[in-house]
Amino acid sequence: MKSVTTKLLVIGGGPGGYVAAIRAGQLGIPTMLVEGERLGGTCLNIGCIPSKALIHAAEEYDKVCHYADGSPLGISVDKARIDLERTVQWKDGIVKRLTGGVGALLKKNGVQVLSGWARIVDGKTVEVQEAGAGEVTRISCEHLLLATGSQAVELPFMEFGGAVMSATEALSPATLPKRLVVVGAGYIGLELGIAYRKLGAEVAVVEAMDRILPAYDDELAKPVASSLKRLGVQTHLGCSVLGMNEAGDAVRVRDAAGNESELAADRVLVAVGRRPRTEGWGLESLLLDMNGRAVKINDQCQTSMRGVWAIGDITGEPMLAHRAMAQGEMVADIIGGKRRHFTPVAIPAVCFTDPEIVVVGLTPQEAKQAGIDCITANFPFAANGRAMTIEGTDGFVRVVARGDNHLIVGWQAVGRGVSELSTAFSHSIELGARLEDVAGTIHAHPTLGEAVQEAALRALGHALHI
Repeated sequence: MKSVTTKLLVIGGGPGGYVAAIRAGQLGIPTMLVEGERLGGTCLNIGCIPSKALIHAAEEYDKVCHYADGSPLGISVDKARIDLERTVQWKDGIVKRLTGGVGALLKKNGVQVLSGWARIVDGKTVEVQEAGAGEVTRISCEHLLLATGSQAVELPFMEFGGAVMSATEALSPATLPKRLVVVGAGYIGLELGIAYRKLGAEVAVVEAMDRILPAYDDELAKPVASSLKRLGVQTHLGCSVLGMNEAGDAVRVRDAAGNESELAADRVLVAVGRRPRTEGWGLESLLLDMNGRAVKINDQCQTSMRGVWAIGDITGEPMLAHRAMAQGEMVADIIGGKRRHFTPVAIPAVCFTDPEIVVVGLTPQEAKQAGIDCITANFPFAANGRAMTIEGTDGFVRVVARGDNHLIVGWQAVGRGVSELSTAFSHSIELGARLEDVAGTIHAHPTLGEAVQEAALRALGHALHI
């Protein structure tokens, strides 16, 4: 067994782990990073990036199919075709470039990367079974950073394998199923379900709750529900999944009244959530304080053991790559001697459905529950010139502000391309903007961003274009 020593040891090379390691390297902190699979973690390899690539390809193909039937834009094509193998190769090429870039940045900043599986011995010692050769390296460290991410929740009566797949398998299809059943109408299930429908599959979505996107309010989910209907995606709400039938070619479903039926399926995507990856690598030996399955941390990402830190999905919700990145950078700064705390006013969340949804800060319902007297105003994209020119008039921008001083506490939007508005939303909340600040800022015309200004103006009682 080989023994080495470092100041910072990072377990997990996903967005949180690799950002922490890069920042630590910039600060001159001796750093080692252990990754069992591929640098970039779930996000770059089997999550955020490949899913958005597949969603984009499906959107472009759907456009071509739309043009084959004639378009108000005057565009027409003879026949739409897609080579799924080439699509997957294109998606994989993007992933390869990004993960290769991460490796180059780690090397540039002096971070030593070990490819292998870590097992915790104690809070200062980790053993790594290196990939390939099988040699074991024992690493002693002053600081241990846990960044192992999360994994898809598996249903005990529908284990992954065969026709049943997680998002990982759904992102690299060898062939397109004729009939896909999606279990779970959250953002992962709907993002991929819509993409598969646009690629040509028949799609049915089963959700235990009585509506789609249970984490979002009805007003935001309504345009997505309309889109599902337009695309021909079947939705079975208030239904529980019982498992596959004996033949393995259909999903057994029970509705709220207790009636059972079967949904024919060539493949089934189970997307019922993710859970922290806390098992199989000795974490339990540290006896850390936990929040359910997640590791409990303070506002500096310190665990209950001195010198042991945790960031990202292993610490629970919100399971977002950009949260993990911000936490990782902060931990490196603290180890480097800086004074930092993780106290963001708001963390943006984006749902890449059709249309997209953005939520930053408090919704009207959350503000009311918090006892805040708020002003709320919507501005519809139907009154926005840019939205008309990109055929994206469904949806709106909504602002939530305090009634007493007009401090903005939340933004929400649903519509085509609204993910790009998330930065403006986050900036205004973090910088303590008031309605008057946004309303008085000149926004470029014609852009979707004008709806942001108009929402603020409407909250003040004098919207110009509605």
